[in-house]
Amino acid sequence: MNQVFKALNDPTRREILEMLKEKDLSAGEIAEQFDISKPSISHHLDLLRQADLVHSYRNGQFIHYSLSTTVLDDILKWITTINKK
Repeated sequence: MNQVFKALNDPTRREILEMLKEKDLSAGEIAEQFDISKPSISHHLDLLRQADLVHSYRNGQFIHYSLSTTVLDDILKWITTINKK
C-alpha cells in the first residue's frame, strides 16, 4: 500500500492517471503532454506500474498503458472499514 501512496503523491503521476481515465495511451503519447524528458516519464510510468495503478501491454513496437482501478477499489474498501466499529 505504501507504493500506491508514494505513486499518488506526485502531481505528474496523478496527471498521467487522469489522462488514462479517458483512454489507453502509448508511452510516447503520454510523454508528449509533458515538458520533461522521456526517461523521467518512463520512471513515473514504472512507479505507477509497480503500484499496480497502471497496466502495460505491447502493441507492435509501442508500449501502451491502461488505468487499473483494482488497487484503488481495495484502498477505498479499506478506508470505509476504518470508520466502522
